[in-house]
This record gives sequence, structure tokens and C-alpha cells, in this order.
Amino acid sequence: MTDEIMSDKSKNPPVIIRTLTEKDLPDANRIFRLAFGTWHGLSEPLNFGGDANFCRTRWFIDPSATFAAEVNGEFVGSNFAATWGSIGFFGPLTVRPDLWDQGIAQRLLGPTMELFTSRGIRHSGFFTNPDSPKHISLYQKFGFRPRFLTAIMSAQVKSKEFSLYTTRYSDAKDGERTEILNACRELGDSIFEGLDLETEIVASTAHGFGDTVLLWDNSKLEGFSVCHCGAGTEAGSDVCYMKFGAVRPDPDAVENFDRLLDACETLAAEKGLPRLVGGMSTARYQAYEQMLKRGFRIDMLGVGMHRPNEPGYNHPEVFVIDDWR
Repeated sequence: MTDEIMSDKSKNPPVIIRTLTEKDLPDANRIFRLAFGTWHGLSEPLNFGGDANFCRTRWFIDPSATFAAEVNGEFVGSNFAATWGSIGFFGPLTVRPDLWDQGIAQRLLGPTMELFTSRGIRHSGFFTNPDSPKHISLYQKFGFRPRFLTAIMSAQVKSKEFSLYTTRYSDAKDGERTEILNACRELGDSIFEGLDLETEIVASTAHGFGDTVLLWDNSKLEGFSVCHCGAGTEAGSDVCYMKFGAVRPDPDAVENFDRLLDACETLAAEKGLPRLVGGMSTARYQAYEQMLKRGFRIDMLGVGMHRPNEPGYNHPEVFVIDDWR
């Protein structure tokens, strides 16, 4: 996008919104930690998030979907968008705390919504604080509505044996990878028309964020999960983070969901990561309760904001792991 200068009717200085570049990442990461750490009342706000890194991973996944805000030539905020085929979400969206309530977050949302329109997004959303009327009110101005609680859940990893029915995207040869991506696209389409995780799958392996676990029944793909592993990714130290996971919506979904979680646990065990983490909308209550029965416990709750005010793929019978943070 070209630089866009915008100012409101108050005496606030003009805000320049532009595409975020790789050299901006240290500033974006610092403000991300400062903003969330301040919001959560940490004595050392810059310690928020530990050694996980959301800004770096989101930029490498899709640089053209990231936005920076400048005031008087200073980097003051950023927003990271993701498009999974027909699904779009954004975050983290952060602004330097001393500039809160000056309309900068709204300025960052403008080009994000334009991006979703240009890419044909049918359903968009994000994860936010359920106890923050200010945040919910802001996003409602852009047509988002709060719908479901999202639980960030974790469980201790137990040693698992590698199943003959699972493979990894990183182990596939170049020619096989195209077929795998097509199979993942077809499975995503069976859950929500146009749902496509190709950018996440490819980037996870290409940039060393982790791997994608693939669950098969003979030559038919029954499920997959994109996982980040360890420090410097969206997981952080000692964590295998299931950023997205899904199984085909058929009569074997319950059994296959267990098998997919087993495969993710095996990946974590092989990498020496003692904790498995994933997000689950409580609207997908069959999968939510299945995770509870496996020993997952809630670490944090957020609320999913949706545009339009529809469930998307959040239905009781859908077995998907995600959290839209």
C-alpha cells in the first residue's frame, strides 16, 4: 500500500499508515510487549510474552498484510493481518501506550479492512479481552460483534509413539508438497467454503517455525495441524503451539481428533517440548469437551469478534483448533 496520511478533527498530530517492513520488526515487537504488558499491569511490561515472537512470524508469513503507524516520523504502532483463503483475522494490533485513545488503532484498522475486501474475505474476526468495553466498542464501529468465548488451553506432553498414519509436511518432497497443500485446501473447504491454510503451512516449514502434522486414512487426508515449536515462534520456550488444527467433519471426527492431538503430542515430545497449547472456541463444544477430557486446562479466556455477525465455522460438530490472537 502507498503511504496514507490521516488526521482526525482534533489537535492530534497526523498519522501516517504504511506497509510494515522487516527493519520495523524490532520496534513493532517492543511496542507489542510494552502495550500488552502495560494493559496487564506488569511491573516490567517489556517482559510480556517471554521469548515468543508474534510480530516476526506474522510478518514472514505475509509481509503485505502488515501495517505500521507513524507520528512525527516515529514508529508508534502496528497491525498484523492474516488471510486463510476466505477467512481473515488480525492481531496483534498495538499502539504505544502514551498515545492510546488518540484514534491510531482506528487508523490501522482502515487498511486492514480494505485488505480483507480486496482479497475476497467472506468472514473475518479476531481475539480480544472479554472484560474490556473499550476494545469491544472500538471494534463494533467496524462491524465486528462479540460472539463466543475462546479458551487458550494447555496440557502436559506425554511420550507418544509416531503413528504409521501420520506424516509431516517437512518430510515431503517438493512434488508431494503440492498434493499435500491441495489436500489441506480440500479438507478446509469441507469445514468452511474457501478455508485455506497454505500460507501458514508453507511458512512454518520454510522459516523454521515448526511443522505441519498430517493425518491420513490410506491416501485420504483426515486431518492436519500447523504447529509452532519453541522460542522465537508464536509458541515460546517449552511449548508446542497448535496454531491451527482440523479434522474432516465426518462420522469418524471424534476418533480422528484424538489421533490428531496424539500426533501433535508426538511432535512436541520429539522436540523436547513439555507443553502442548491450542485455542478452542467454546461454540465448538464437542471438541472443547474432548480436549478437557484429555487433560487440557484453560490458561486464558478471550472473546471472538466476528464480521458478519455469524458463526463462521464455529459449530458444535466442527473439530477445529485456533484462537485468532
